[in-house]
Amino acid sequence: MTGVPPARRPDASMTLLVEVMEKPLDAGYAEAARRRAEGEVPSRGAGPLLLLLVAVLLGLMTVAAAQQLRAPSEGPSAREVLEQEISERQASAEALRAQTVALTEEIEQLQAEALSAADQGLLDQLRLDGVVTGATAVSGPGLELTLSDSDADLGGVEPSDTRVQAVDLQTVVNALWASGAEAISVGDQRLTSLSAIRHAGEAILVDLVPLPGPSYVVRAIGDPEGMQAAYARTGAPAYTQYLSSEWGIGSSMNPVDEIDLPSVGGQGLRYAEPWEPDVEDSVEDSQEESP
Repeated sequence: MTGVPPARRPDASMTLLVEVMEKPLDAGYAEAARRRAEGEVPSRGAGPLLLLLVAVLLGLMTVAAAQQLRAPSEGPSAREVLEQEISERQASAEALRAQTVALTEEIEQLQAEALSAADQGLLDQLRLDGVVTGATAVSGPGLELTLSDSDADLGGVEPSDTRVQAVDLQTVVNALWASGAEAISVGDQRLTSLSAIRHAGEAILVDLVPLPGPSYVVRAIGDPEGMQAAYARTGAPAYTQYLSSEWGIGSSMNPVDEIDLPSVGGQGLRYAEPWEPDVEDSVEDSQEESP
């Protein structure tokens, strides 16, 4: 006769729920409750002592870090390091610019020697182009115009409004070009057709070179009398007068007998086409060479 299997609990498939319902306390809590009921003193273990030691250690580390941050630094500050790096980079850029100018002058000398006898007209055109592009240093009479930051204490006026802005120099330079200037420099930086006068924070840059204030000198080579007359007919004099009356920015213009403007070095070639001699010139040259 086959034995009858034991009856299966209806909740046999829900073991986890049954365990939670019948034994709600963790085994550790149950063991502690049993010892407490039997009069035993539960062991505290090393947990609280370890937490106390960790807290003390963290406190000591925090105090040491705070004292180290507040202690004066013996070495140079971050600002001093940055200023030194900027000065070194500027000196390196000036050295490279001087090297570029020297190499450009050497190229111009070799070019003049090669073309002086072969094609004097082409050499004259290259010299004229060098003046326009700034690749050639120039000198001659002209005008010197100075814009200066205001040193007056104007109540209710932002300090930045009393300083010369890039747009002020742009206005003056454009008026000088329109007045017949042949070459212009701003703060000893020669301007070309690709030059840019812009602001970077509180500094004025000419072709990425910062200009020292508080005075900014604009030099223009050309006929002083003719440029002064033409400049007076532009809107620049009224503009600088407004700057002076409204913000206290000073301006002055003086004729100069001799102005020396530096070269910016060779300019990158952007467009070129092969030179082809004129057919008529070639025929005339061949007829002259024939006996």
